[in-house]
Amino acid sequence: MLLLFFVLSFAVTDFSTASIIKPAVERLRPCNNPELKIEVRSLIPCGSGYSFPSSHAANHFALALFLITMFYRRWKPILPLALLWAVAISFAQIYVGVHFPLDVIFGAAIGSMIGYLMGNILLVTQPYKKWKAGN
Repeated sequence: MLLLFFVLSFAVTDFSTASIIKPAVERLRPCNNPELKIEVRSLIPCGSGYSFPSSHAANHFALALFLITMFYRRWKPILPLALLWAVAISFAQIYVGVHFPLDVIFGAAIGSMIGYLMGNILLVTQPYKKWKAGN
């Protein structure tokens, strides 16, 4: 059940950002923007998709918040480790030139909400009431 909700957190986040929000906003990546292309130092191939919000940031924050929600009471180090992991992935998206900072911030916010929600949904299900996560 835990693995199912972990994967479901990723799937819901990725679908929401990549298939709903990005096509609706249609913001060009910094490395594809004609006005900024010369200014941007691209360290990896740019890609053809849109930029807002960052699906990488959203997905990694969703997984981080899901893990924090599930395990914080039993293992406190999960909080800084999971957040450091998600922040590092998100920062890398800006550093390599494929996202603007606001893309990452909004992606992180969306992912955090979905990960936290999915973790709390799982915690109130019958099998996890018996597990008593955090005790």
